[in-house]
Amino acid sequence: MLQMRPGCECCDRDLPPDSADARICSFECTFCSDCSNRRLAGTCPNCGGELLPRPSRSAAKLEKYPGSTTRVFKPEGCAAAT
Repeated sequence: MLQMRPGCECCDRDLPPDSADARICSFECTFCSDCSNRRLAGTCPNCGGELLPRPSRSAAKLEKYPGSTTRVFKPEGCAAAT
């Protein structure tokens, strides 16, 4: 099950589980669409994988299986990608 991490690893922008603005790679590294497009050119700086829109989870399932509350913030990893 996806962790649905709560924030962008580059800019720490909030990305709630229902956000259509979240982008993830196959390892669930999480970025906002702005950082994904403008800073990272659609490529994860951690693994080199493609960043794609994070799938949504229905409200009923979010209630039973909420998103993660653990934030990952690595601005130094994104600086090199600019």
